[in-house]
Amino acid sequence: MTIGIDCRLWNETGVGRYIRNLVENLVVFDQRNVYILFCLHKDQENLKSRISHPKGTSFGEAANLKRNKENFKIVIADIRWHSIEEQLLLPEILKKENLDLMHFPYFSVPILYNKPFVVTIHDLIIDHYPTGEATTLPPLVYQAKRLGYRYIIQTAAKKARKVITVSHATEEEIIDHLHIPKEKIVVTYEGIDSKMTNSQFPITKYQIPDTRYFLHVGNVYPHKNSNRLIDAFALLLKTHPDIQLIFVGKDDYFFQKLKKKVNTLGLEKSIIFTGLISDEELAAYCHHAEAVIIPSLMEGFGLPAVEAIAQNCLVLASAIPSLKEICEDGALYFDPMKESDIAKCMEKALQLPIAKKKEIIANGRKKIADYSWEKMAKETISIYESSIGV
Repeated sequence: MTIGIDCRLWNETGVGRYIRNLVENLVVFDQRNVYILFCLHKDQENLKSRISHPKGTSFGEAANLKRNKENFKIVIADIRWHSIEEQLLLPEILKKENLDLMHFPYFSVPILYNKPFVVTIHDLIIDHYPTGEATTLPPLVYQAKRLGYRYIIQTAAKKARKVITVSHATEEEIIDHLHIPKEKIVVTYEGIDSKMTNSQFPITKYQIPDTRYFLHVGNVYPHKNSNRLIDAFALLLKTHPDIQLIFVGKDDYFFQKLKKKVNTLGLEKSIIFTGLISDEELAAYCHHAEAVIIPSLMEGFGLPAVEAIAQNCLVLASAIPSLKEICEDGALYFDPMKESDIAKCMEKALQLPIAKKKEIIANGRKKIADYSWEKMAKETISIYESSIGV
């Protein structure tokens, strides 16, 4: 088959990590199919480098790898997602490549594209938690865009040969909100990057605080519940004034808003914002943290939890379906709607006996043994082939 993959979000966090790991593992493991990778011009060289030297080389067969790389072609599609050009121009670029199947690894699918495709829907968070406060668009225009999002994701899910998603919790959301039959949806769990499994991280190399700290990883969009986490942490500081809370993530509108809240509360010495950091540095921060805390009101998968467990780090998580599915008994849970319960969970983590902490982390490590980018890629190949009856 000739299979297209939309790689325009290659350099983004979240979905970008999914795309990068999918492509790298396809290079190593798929010896049958030809792939056309559609990307932005600025990502072309990086994508080309990842194809030539995939992280999976160490576990792939060298003899097959050279042949596999020849089955990958890069096509420039300098079109932004969520744009009119995406809807009108992208279908023509795709059609030129005579694809047997197209994979859109994000819900932003051109509704005029009528050839066979599969789509990955990572979550339906925008359905529940709009991000309109960060937009510069007038309210009516933003609401029109939200209606457009709703129409596009619903149309994409209905037209797709298969809908891929990353947890059974999200599968239930798709069935309930988009009215897609269960037999059309396939769950493929995400994995752990090899850089996140390294455990040799001296504190001095990365200037990690030598005080005890909790760690929050990722964006702070409304559904991440970060404001409530700040309030809960303020409660904890009354009994543990030397503890710190570290936020790792891109310094965007929502981070700026959170920083203002921290300054208003006078907590700037206790709450640290690192901005974006490398995977190796992130692994080090996880490795030395008291716990990674995930106060989200909704998640598709919860990759920070899996990466923390890989670093033998305790996870404190919202008692929401996706996180309970992903971590099972490998985390401590709290009610994300109650600051007092979040603070109580952090207090419990600080007082937890070492043996009990190791037991919880060991439970998590048993669970995350199921999560592998290699496995995800192989399952995706099977989805491709079953989608057009190979």
